[in-house]
Amino acid sequence: MITSFDDYCIHQTAEPVAEPSQSDRNFYDRYWFNGFDEDTFLFEIGLGLYPNRRVMDGHFSVAMGDKQVAFHASRRAPKERLDTAVGPLSVEVVEPMRQIRVRLTENEHNITCDLLFTAISAPHQEPKNIMHDDGHLIMHNTRFTQLGHWQGHFIIDGERTEVNKAYATRDKSWGVRPVGEPAGGAPGLMNNEPGVYWAWCPINFGDQASQFGTFEDRDGNATQVSADLVPLYSDMDSIPVGEDSGMIAMTAIEHRVKFVPGTRRAQSVDFDFADKNGESYHITLEPLQKFYMLGIGYNHFEWGHGYWKGELETFREDWNLDEVNELDYQFIHNHQVVRATLGDKVGYGTFESIIIGRHAPSGFKDFFDGAE
Repeated sequence: MITSFDDYCIHQTAEPVAEPSQSDRNFYDRYWFNGFDEDTFLFEIGLGLYPNRRVMDGHFSVAMGDKQVAFHASRRAPKERLDTAVGPLSVEVVEPMRQIRVRLTENEHNITCDLLFTAISAPHQEPKNIMHDDGHLIMHNTRFTQLGHWQGHFIIDGERTEVNKAYATRDKSWGVRPVGEPAGGAPGLMNNEPGVYWAWCPINFGDQASQFGTFEDRDGNATQVSADLVPLYSDMDSIPVGEDSGMIAMTAIEHRVKFVPGTRRAQSVDFDFADKNGESYHITLEPLQKFYMLGIGYNHFEWGHGYWKGELETFREDWNLDEVNELDYQFIHNHQVVRATLGDKVGYGTFESIIIGRHAPSGFKDFFDGAE
């Protein structure tokens, strides 16, 4: 299948660009974005391509106060990789690694947006995510994270919210991860004890950003962990091309989470980092606005990533955030806007967590028990 991208010198395998290098049905290519201010809103956007499933889907969700609303869309995947639109929702790369435009045009669900992401950091590559289940590779991907700001607006049920230099974070990832309908045959064992612990946190401190992420096993041993300080720039033309020499990698990394009683959502978080020169950094987080990730398809039973919904389908959902069952599987995965302190600096960012199953350091003993 020859497409327009085959005219560029970008091939990594002997196959056309439209054909992934492997036949794993869960191969994917995905955009994720969020945008927020200190006290009003948190919106998130996702658009994923699953070429071996022949599905492309997209989501736009906004949390404000105790309300969250979501737009979902799914279609048959296009062959052309330049076609990144799912019905009225589109992602346009205006300038690679610098500006991206997201639009949700008029639709029957009364949710629209026109938003321009402008980068203020170089793309920061995170450690690869690799996970096996009973001898089968179920996760192997590459991801980079980038900070920026948003200009534009969104409209929900006729109420327009202006977005003026709002905080922005995005990531781009590709490879293999569990998506869509489960595979047939015998179920996997996940090392005989199902579960996952993932915490992730980028923070904008004005002149630099901290970036942290970890997977841990049931006993709190890190199977993947990284933390870095990344320079931020006042304009996108100042951002270096390639690896940023100003990045400071942390060599000692610890985090502690206190949870809201009866939930698995963070009440407060502390980080202690040290770099190779022995300089230490203590960061504290105060959660503000909460957001549930099923709004952009994560853990969603109906609008999960890679599900076949038909040639083109769209849907709207609304939640009262004070009424959801936070220990319901679909609501375990959450984001929160956080206010952070690092010495005399104050910053804002996102704290992400998903904890399913036992996790000894957190005090969780069962599959979905809450904090005491």
